[in-house]
Amino acid sequence: MRESPSRDESMQSESLMLTGDLNVANVEWIVQYKISDPYNYLFKVRDVEETFRLMTEAIMRRVVGDRSVTELLTVGRESIAAEAKQLLSELCKRYETGITVQQLVLQDVNPPGPVRPSFNEVNQAIQERERSINEAWAEYNQEIPRASGRALQKIQAAEGYAVDRVNRAKGEAQRFIALQEEYRKAPEVTRTRLYLETLSQVLPAAGRKVIIDDSAKGVLPLLPLDKFVTPEVKP
Repeated sequence: MRESPSRDESMQSESLMLTGDLNVANVEWIVQYKISDPYNYLFKVRDVEETFRLMTEAIMRRVVGDRSVTELLTVGRESIAAEAKQLLSELCKRYETGITVQQLVLQDVNPPGPVRPSFNEVNQAIQERERSINEAWAEYNQEIPRASGRALQKIQAAEGYAVDRVNRAKGEAQRFIALQEEYRKAPEVTRTRLYLETLSQVLPAAGRKVIIDDSAKGVLPLLPLDKFVTPEVKP
């Protein structure tokens, strides 16, 4: 088993790649392989190690060029490495290099030094945006059920009030119809009863009243003034 170098100082240009969203990134990777067919390895391809290195670089540029820099730096690293390994294995088989790719791993992936501060600011802004969106959705998920609950409560209260008003109206109508029937049977008795019932409801709520008959003669009526004095409340 042999392991190709990921990068050295004389090959810095290999790691500088253009992503699918037109960003530049320094991509370091490592490939582990074994010689599965010594004959092909020795006689089918001239300078097989250099050819394999160029094949690896070409595959990586192809895969990285189809992805965004965000995928390259975050969640897409594993899928990028898996796709690159598959394409590299197919290419090795097509050219009969006698090499079997065992593993391809992305190592350090960073933006170039001159643009790194700006890139970090962009990433920070993206993270702030995602955080704000998540907070907004969290508040949305709290407010909508709360508002729906209040709306449902008001609707149920309105429906209950409507039912109560309808039932009261029906009851008043039935009472009026029954009273009308009684009045038809005995108008004078019914009229007197209604008058007395009304007075029994009105007078208790009217407070104390003194009724003096202007036609009264004889003894002068005495008002119980002591009963109208409001008792003093001591502190």
